[in-house]
Amino acid sequence: SSSTNNKQPSSSSYVIGVDVGTGSVRAGVVSTSGRFVASASRPIKMVNPVPDHYEQSSEDIWQACCGSVREALAKSGLSRDEIKGIGFDATCSLVALGQDDKPVTISTTGDDSNNVIVWMDHRAMDQADRINATKHNVLQYVGGCISPEMETPKLLWLKEKLPESWSRTLKFFDLADYLTYRATGQDTRSLCTVVCKWCYVPKQGSDDLGWDPSYLRDIGLGELVDKDDYSKIGKDVKPMGLPIGQGLSELSASDLGLCVGMPVGVGIIDAHAGGLGLLGARLPHDVGDSEAGDDGGDDEGRLQHRLALISGTSSCHMAINKNQIHVPGVWGPYWSSMIPGMWLSEGGESATGALLDHLVYTHAASQELLDKAKEADRNIYDVLNDHVLAMASRNGDVANFHATLTKDLHVLPYFHGNRSPRADPRACGSMVGMKLSHKGMDGLALEYLATIQGLAYGTKHIIDSMNASGHSINKIFITGGNSKNRLFIQEHADITGCCIVLPRETEAVILGSAVLGAVAGGCFASVVAAMSHMNHASVLVRPFSNYFARLGKKTTLHQPTTSETSLASSVLSPPRVVRDGGDGNGGSDSSSDPSANKGEGDGFGGGGARVEDEDVEDIYDFHRPDHAEAKKAFHHAKYGIFLVMYDHQRMYRDMMASVSTESWSSSAKA
Repeated sequence: SSSTNNKQPSSSSYVIGVDVGTGSVRAGVVSTSGRFVASASRPIKMVNPVPDHYEQSSEDIWQACCGSVREALAKSGLSRDEIKGIGFDATCSLVALGQDDKPVTISTTGDDSNNVIVWMDHRAMDQADRINATKHNVLQYVGGCISPEMETPKLLWLKEKLPESWSRTLKFFDLADYLTYRATGQDTRSLCTVVCKWCYVPKQGSDDLGWDPSYLRDIGLGELVDKDDYSKIGKDVKPMGLPIGQGLSELSASDLGLCVGMPVGVGIIDAHAGGLGLLGARLPHDVGDSEAGDDGGDDEGRLQHRLALISGTSSCHMAINKNQIHVPGVWGPYWSSMIPGMWLSEGGESATGALLDHLVYTHAASQELLDKAKEADRNIYDVLNDHVLAMASRNGDVANFHATLTKDLHVLPYFHGNRSPRADPRACGSMVGMKLSHKGMDGLALEYLATIQGLAYGTKHIIDSMNASGHSINKIFITGGNSKNRLFIQEHADITGCCIVLPRETEAVILGSAVLGAVAGGCFASVVAAMSHMNHASVLVRPFSNYFARLGKKTTLHQPTTSETSLASSVLSPPRVVRDGGDGNGGSDSSSDPSANKGEGDGFGGGGARVEDEDVEDIYDFHRPDHAEAKKAFHHAKYGIFLVMYDHQRMYRDMMASVSTESWSSSAKA
């Protein structure tokens, strides 16, 4: 559990959240009501010396943290004395430190400054295959199949390929844990990082370490147990948000421009921070149908219907449940690794924003698109979205049938393998249905639309797999760069059949790390209480609405008619959309007593000051409600094609695997 105290949030309390992503560090000064006061960012470098190797520098990352924190604080107009705590999140990248905490190279180049193996690095595929071949019991907590993106395959790669670096390294960290170590000087590991990426299985109700010595020995890393007694990988594991040691060290406080001793919360992986910045938001009374599984004032029940989708360079799909649910090909279940006391299932797509960028910048029409965007002073994806609508209007229907532009074009978006639920890092992307007529901006717009649809089918595949195993997801809470793309949002709503919830504060990942700073700083009694006060929804997008066609125009909220509600119920099954437990204050949504929802506690049902219903824009109105059933059938057919495309790819791979190229290679060398 997280730190506890009896303080209620003050309107003048402020904390800092630091988010280390793949390409930048972002820091935000946030109030304990969840409002951003100021933010700043710094780029970080990444090198790609050989295919599948992605590397960074821990020193470069720390300096970017310091610069962004100092700038955000300066912009806020607050003094450092007014900041109550700080939280860090980061990508699940592997950091190597040696004597005197100096960086140790993880690179084939031998450059010590490159001491971070980035999360997306796939160098350890052979090691992952061999670990999976052990069929160790621990693997049941990573969906039955470990990924080369996790840390133990990478550790094994370092031991085998860079033995000198392996012997020089005194501490291996997940990046978030490195940042809190750098900030405090105390080696405390996050329950989130070690459970989700290091095959650490916590023992419920016990303070014993969750490292499994038989697993480490079986995969070839026994010396971490027998020689080092876990000192290289962590002996002090704590829940997220717990204050670490004595807070900021003198040196780190000077680096960051903050007070010595400021509380620092145990860190978290960036995607999981997004969950903490999203899932506590309250929704309107009428989100769905009560017979589908409304849990009233039960906080855990409401959370179990929500998926956090953190979608930027890649995407993570975070679902929580009070029960231990094993989903084949989906990471987890992880105990207390995001929401204290609940199990986490973590799906993902390894390339999302990265895939869209790849498509756009390698297309023959990319320069034309860039010129149009520059001339209009707009984002390239806004320009592409306009073009999709223009193409749809030529076909006679702007809002509801833009999706059918791709009836003959299909994309399998596995351009960096498949993380979930195929768990196949060797999977490849493909596009079927290309024609010579796909030229210029029209061709680019078609491929762009089909790619977004492919990514949405991937999300549907993950949700379907989770729900088939025991989850009950029907709402998607989204953050990240792709949440600002209306076409991305609309296609995900229509294809998954889930309501999409957009947060009031778009930087929900930073907000999640700020939640940890607020808990560490004593502003809230628990992580859940902090989420309850700091998470807020802004827009609710229902399937088959006309959100995409609005192009950003604010409209009056539409109250659905009885016929529209009936239609929505018929086309959304499965999964069904359910109520989200009333106004979030602990009472039933059917209560007529306005005083019935004044429950006390720390959960999403209350916790001190009463929080009224959120002012959420509900995008419910259908442009053509009568077309919703046809649109559902269209996506059902395309989803079937999406599934078959992978089956065909596996068949092709098996066919080629039967052909040996060794003799060709020998002849070429001769």
